[in-house]
Amino acid sequence: MSERAGERFQQLVGIMRTLRSEHGCAWDRQQTLKTLRPFVLQETYELLDALDRDDHDALKGELGDFLFEAVFLAQICEEEGRFSIADSIQAIADKLIRRHPHIFDPDGKAALTPTEVKQQWEEIKARERKDAAETEQTVLSGVPRSMPSLLRAYELSTRAAQVGFDWVKTDDVIDKAEEEIRELREAVADGGGKSAEAEEEFGDLLFALVNVARKLGIEPEAALRVANDKFQRRFDDVERQVAASGKRFRDLTLDQLEQHWQIAKVRRTGHGGTETGS
Repeated sequence: MSERAGERFQQLVGIMRTLRSEHGCAWDRQQTLKTLRPFVLQETYELLDALDRDDHDALKGELGDFLFEAVFLAQICEEEGRFSIADSIQAIADKLIRRHPHIFDPDGKAALTPTEVKQQWEEIKARERKDAAETEQTVLSGVPRSMPSLLRAYELSTRAAQVGFDWVKTDDVIDKAEEEIRELREAVADGGGKSAEAEEEFGDLLFALVNVARKLGIEPEAALRVANDKFQRRFDDVERQVAASGKRFRDLTLDQLEQHWQIAKVRRTGHGGTETGS
């Protein structure tokens, strides 16, 4: 299987070079590192969607699309004389060996717990950032500002926690979230609605909730995707109920819509169970 994978990877690289060649595809030849950014993001989310749906057929295709974007970006960089896809593969191989000394170092300890492995990984990564002599050496250096804000908040708080800047107990950070809710209420009351202060307090609340998720071992982006899907399923159910009644949304009171919502909540899911939660 590994030999087949290598051959097919070489085929993909060859196809990409053909598409970018003088006699290749006009659209592919026109692309740059900057123009490919939205496609990289799109493929990432489509891959995540396949994972969330546990759709292995879709996952197979999405992994191919994801790999293609990596090959595409590397091909452009190779044309500019920067590096090749082979260099990228070597870089990740070297990194994996370097950051798994408990496996690849003869003197390493193989019997590490998952928590110890993660801690070791972050310690090695921190040393690498220091050795790289970055312009600004801080604990939070290297967290991209271009990350989705929810994911960036999770990464920032995780890195801060790794050096001891963290709440001791989960209840402590839940208390902090409740404090932020009170401050948001006060900001809304003082400002009569939307205001710069309310916006800031709302951001503080979101950041506190990300920390609650981290303390509970929950990845917030994944949790929010699940909540979004659940809301859409239930709202679609409500919409079908309203349509079946021969009425429109505007014909119903909020209490009547709530009744439809409660019906949607207790309907069985496609996995043989019932949905729970708000």
